[in-house]
Amino acid sequence: MSNENKELIRGVFAEMAKGNTRALSDVMSDDFRWVFPGNWSWSGEWGPKSVALKGLLRPLMEQFEGGYRSEADLILADGDRVVVQARGHAVTRSGDRYDQTYCYIFRVAGGQVTEVVEHCDTALVERVLDPIVRGA
Repeated sequence: MSNENKELIRGVFAEMAKGNTRALSDVMSDDFRWVFPGNWSWSGEWGPKSVALKGLLRPLMEQFEGGYRSEADLILADGDRVVVQARGHAVTRSGDRYDQTYCYIFRVAGGQVTEVVEHCDTALVERVLDPIVRGA
């Protein structure tokens, strides 16, 4: 199962490298959740899928001018978990570069992503992005 899960995520990142950000939402399960660990302004969980899309991803992507791309540098899989080291590239509407680094831990079940835990450069987020408004 690890290889199928790894290939699913590899395909998502191949599309996101071209700017197709819907590639991830297309493989999210209905009970999906997005987790930012730690103690910073975006920390917490967004789920299910409808909440993650409307409350987190849509407001995030609206902050970028000209789209967003993300490229996987490393993909490792073990059972239902796929770990991705990645880089993101965008420019905010205010003109700031958003060249982000990530470590994602995806959980995959039945060919769908059920969870992602995202570790990123939180100082960059706090410096150039508007805060996410919870419950909006």
